[in-house]
Amino acid sequence: MRQLLVPFYEHPAERPDAWAALLRVPERLYGVVLNPASGSGSSPDPAFAAVAERLRAAGVRALGYVDTDYARRPHAEVVGDLLRYRDWYGTSGAFLDQVSSGADAFAHYRRLAVAARAAGSGSLVLNHGTHPDPAYLRLADVLVTFEGSWETYRDAPEAPAWTAGYPADRFCHLVYEAPADVDIAFLAARRGAAVHCAVPGGGEHPWGTLPQGLGAAAPL
Repeated sequence: MRQLLVPFYEHPAERPDAWAALLRVPERLYGVVLNPASGSGSSPDPAFAAVAERLRAAGVRALGYVDTDYARRPHAEVVGDLLRYRDWYGTSGAFLDQVSSGADAFAHYRRLAVAARAAGSGSLVLNHGTHPDPAYLRLADVLVTFEGSWETYRDAPEAPAWTAGYPADRFCHLVYEAPADVDIAFLAARRGAAVHCAVPGGGEHPWGTLPQGLGAAAPL
């Protein structure tokens, strides 16, 4: 079952073995987030273009990473990133990061969602990192309702009651500093999220490590 949503923020030329490990398990992947330069970058990167092509060939969603800075980043800048991902990497979806959770920003993100769909995003993921106003489910295919450390996740409160009215595959949990012996998939499912990713990495760059069990070495 395709449950892993993997934000892997490493360059394919520097970590080819890790990217190869991801591509060996397409049947487990909901999608992989591409992030060439904290966004699309200023020019196409051939290594990322090649990885995007391999993901497409394997039937895996390639999602372009776009920072929205909690509705502070101008609409045109976000749309520019979306269009560059489409034109340079042929992405099939978008992963909008640092998304506001309150109803007051909903209109802003509704415009961005319309722009993302117009730019070819068949899959749209909004990373709130917490449970947002339920209206955001009208915009996206998946909401990331947790992003944080294992220590925080272990003691996190139960999901709000409203989430029970939606399929579990509409929600995702992203956990770092995760112990190898913890079954994050089971715990996420108990908390109403079918999509997930747990990595051992921590610090300022946890998403430079692969999900538990994929077997590629972490960078030195």
